[in-house]
Parts: sequence; structure tokens; C-alpha cells
Amino acid sequence: MDTLRDPVPPKLDVGGLTPGKPAEPAPAVDISALADQVHAESAFLDDVFGEVSKVVVGQRDMVERVLIGLLTGGHCLIEGVPGLAKTLTVKTVAQTLNASFSRIQFTPDLLPADITGTIIYNMHTGQFTNKRGPLFANLVLADEINRAPAKVQSALLEAMQERQVTIGDSTQPLPDPFLVLATQNPIEQEGTFPLPEAQLDRFMLLVRINYPTAADERAMLDRMTTLEPPAPREVATIDQVKAARRVVGSIYIDDRVRDYIVHIVQATRNPREYGLAELSPLIEYGASPRATLSLAIAARAHAFIRHRAYVTPDDIKAIALDVMRHRVVVTYEAEAEEVTSDDVVRRVFEYLPVP
Repeated sequence: MDTLRDPVPPKLDVGGLTPGKPAEPAPAVDISALADQVHAESAFLDDVFGEVSKVVVGQRDMVERVLIGLLTGGHCLIEGVPGLAKTLTVKTVAQTLNASFSRIQFTPDLLPADITGTIIYNMHTGQFTNKRGPLFANLVLADEINRAPAKVQSALLEAMQERQVTIGDSTQPLPDPFLVLATQNPIEQEGTFPLPEAQLDRFMLLVRINYPTAADERAMLDRMTTLEPPAPREVATIDQVKAARRVVGSIYIDDRVRDYIVHIVQATRNPREYGLAELSPLIEYGASPRATLSLAIAARAHAFIRHRAYVTPDDIKAIALDVMRHRVVVTYEAEAEEVTSDDVVRRVFEYLPVP
């Protein structure tokens, strides 16, 4: 489109944030030893993918994003029309890990206590006891989260950010690991309450899923119309996930790749400084610092799933849209020209040089 024309790319120093200044030397890392550790700790993921694929046909990207969230503790918002196996995917992953799973159907009459828990008075003992809500699970599916009013959505904020819930005058920690996987329907907006930007920012990934291919749909037809649909086996444990998380945090990121991440996020805030002046009237707000952290963390998990001990620019490109699309707010002018946040992020990646 005319708005996103092709200017001449600037000469950016992707090896350091200050042009002409050499990057600080990276600490010595034994990549060989780290690679052996990554191979050992990530082996169970192949079994998880295998078991999930018995139940969920296709949708590899969605399964991968759920596992990225599980490996990093980052919550995911999954957006797609009904019938694309969003609930089935989350439930199946929980079954393969023997993790506790809870599904909350968000409705306009839902109350905060319905998800966090409440205080119950026992008439026989004359005492108050805490009754825990469905948030106390490893994997929590917040189905159609945008159908609940703001007071219910905000009840999730403490749980998502602090990994704890306050019931009455007591604060109780949530299980470890704890992951919120929320869904929303993009085509039906009647009776919904859009999530504010502050809450959207709490989700590390916003995953948009599409219809399956013809081949996948035929395989689904053959597999899921039997009297006994396939069931996944437990192939991993929560302890393996916790051990994997520790290794994910050690995945090596080169200084040039770190600077690349910072340049990407900065370009959404100050496009003119990066030679992207045509984007300036299209961006209302650029990505927050959480985008910088999430890009690095999710890229590490993306590399870990591929049994790699280091992050490449391709890892960042693979998860960039999911990390940034809900953190870049476009202007009314962009909406009038049918330019989305996805278009803006893609333009930034096309334009910035890769280290």
C-alpha cells in the first residue's frame, strides 16, 4: 500500500546501541556443555508434541506457543473463531504433563470470587474457611475472557503478575507452574468487554490461529469421528517442566542479538530515528518494555524447543508478531487505511538490518 512505501534503509549499528562504539565483550559461555544440557532437558518435548498430535490435528504453531508459555511462565491469549481446538489443545497439553487443569467459562454475570475463591462460614464450628477458586491449577483456561466485565478481568491481574491470590485477609500462592491461557472470539463482538491495553500487556503472547488446511481437516475427519477418539498419554512431569525452565533461562543470546531486540522495540516508539518516518502517523503507542523482555524470553524458549543452546535472529522473527501485535497501538489514520499492528511490526522487521 502507498502508506508503507520502501525508503532506503539506514545504516544502523546492530552490534551496539551507540553507533561507532564497540559492543561490550560477552562473558565466556561453554556452548558445548550448554548444548548437551539443552538436548537432555528438552528431549521430553518431542514426546509431548507426539502425544498432542494424536488428538490435535495440525495447529503446530498454537501448540508450540502454549509450550513456550509453559517454559517461560508467560501467559497466552489465543484468538480464533470457534471450533479451532483452542480448549482441546490446552486440555491435551495438561494431560500429557499430568498437570492440574481448570477451565473457566467467562460470562457477563461472573463475579471475581467465582474465579479466585471466597470465604465460607461454617455454622457447626462457627469459623470462616477459605474456599479456593478454579484459579488454583497449573493450567487455567479463561474461555472467552472478553465476555466478562472489567472487574472480573482485573481479578486475574494479581494472579497473572504476582502468582498469588488474595481471599479475604489472606494471600495464598498459586501452584508452580501457573499459566493462564485465555481465548477470545474475534468475529462476535456483541455482549463483549474488550480487554484494556494494561491487561493485554500482561499476556506475553497474543496468538492468532486460522482454519486448518484441507489435508489437516481430512485427517481430523478420519481420526475424530470414531466411537473412541484417541487419548493422550502422560509422557512428562511438572518437575521436568521446572528443570527445563532453569535451562531456558541459560540459553545464550549474543550481544548483537540483544541489541537487535532493543532496536526492534525502539523502532515502534521512535520510527523517525530509524528511517521509518512513514510509520510515525500510524503508531499511537509503541511497544512497552515488556515487549523487550518477552522477545528475549520467548526467543530462548523457541530455541530450546528446537534443542538449540543459542538464540538466532530467526527465533526472534518467528515469535515477534505474537509478542508485539497487542503492544503496538495504531492510530485512527492507520485504521482508516486498514493498516494493522501486524503490518507495522512486519515493516519494522523488513527494514531493520539483521545482525
